[in-house]
Amino acid sequence: MVKNGDLLFEQIPMVEIDCMKLVQTRAILNYIARKCKLYGKDEKDQVWIDMYVDGTSDLMTLILSYFFMSEADQKKQRQLMRDRALKRYFPVYEKALENHKFLVGEQLSLADVHLLEAILSMEEFHPDILQDFPNLQAFKTRTSEIPTIKKFLEPGSKRKPIADEVYITCVKEVLF
Repeated sequence: MVKNGDLLFEQIPMVEIDCMKLVQTRAILNYIARKCKLYGKDEKDQVWIDMYVDGTSDLMTLILSYFFMSEADQKKQRQLMRDRALKRYFPVYEKALENHKFLVGEQLSLADVHLLEAILSMEEFHPDILQDFPNLQAFKTRTSEIPTIKKFLEPGSKRKPIADEVYITCVKEVLF
């Protein structure tokens, strides 16, 4: 795949869809979101979706980096993740959900899927993280009950599990 140019930047992920080989996570997700009507009704919705997605991506970067740290640094990172979620990110999403079913109006979007992933990931480290966020609690419940999402979250689904030692070792061997 690298030699024949399929991996445009010589890295994964790559998704084959609609006779195209797409690379770069954001491009892949945005294409699928547009195709599945999860990217808003107009440019104004789309920019809000992009902002929310970028915010959850920033939070997820804190979470993902945790697994590649020393034990001492992990303890600090857990606290940083909690602090940032509680003070910077979750208040924004809580407010956005005050008068809407989803982040951008009344229709599920890519931003909602990203937020659900961030919530579930944070809860793996801090099970009580949503205790002061009733709108996020309701959002999590409501979104988790959407049939396709509910099926995906069931035990035994293809949901990627939290990084274990085998995964971490493999990533370190490939990237470092």
